[in-house]
Amino acid sequence: MEFAEWEPIYESILADFGYGRAGDEAARDELAAVAEPFDESRLDCAGQTVAVAGAGPSLESELDRARSADLVFAASTATDRLTAAGVEVDAMVTDLDKNPETVVARTTRGAPTVVHAHGDNRDLLAEYLPRIDTEHLLGTTQAAPAGPVVDYGGFTDGDRAAFLADELGAARLRFLGWDFDDPSVTGPKARKLWWAERLLELLERRRGRQFAVLDGRRGEIERIDR
Repeated sequence: MEFAEWEPIYESILADFGYGRAGDEAARDELAAVAEPFDESRLDCAGQTVAVAGAGPSLESELDRARSADLVFAASTATDRLTAAGVEVDAMVTDLDKNPETVVARTTRGAPTVVHAHGDNRDLLAEYLPRIDTEHLLGTTQAAPAGPVVDYGGFTDGDRAAFLADELGAARLRFLGWDFDDPSVTGPKARKLWWAERLLELLERRRGRQFAVLDGRRGEIERIDR
């Protein structure tokens, strides 16, 4: 997704949560100052089925769907859970808020990792970027892209992983560990999940192919205008 298309959605998200754009831009610039240009061919998805793993409670019941995919892009702690189950994660997508030590360990061994910068994680960026091997880091922002830091759309770790796979040419997206009705998710996190659902619905319209994870839900989703 080009930023010109993403920007009005981003502005709606900022307004909904009361976030400031300046913080996102400052975090982006701090990440851009240390990030290196990332060779996205390392995550080439052309013609491939990509499993996009969320960290919902259903994840362990869907491990076979991850194993049979060509590539696995995992959100945050889903990476640890898949790895513990013997499933290789090709790209971890995170804003460092739950398991930053996993990011350090992955980049140390040369595994591609996608780190997102926003106004609320500048302290984590300052703490962990010096320990991350930036050769294996793809930096992302929800503000305008700058330098090596890209913005392909998406708001939460999970839907950013889906938009990234789309950008990198995935033929099919397979969703696992996505639990939109998880009763343990409340408050702002539930609102983020509401946005993630809307963004996936937008993505499936852009791709012209419906995602099974949204079956039975589309009629209730408030559409984002393209």
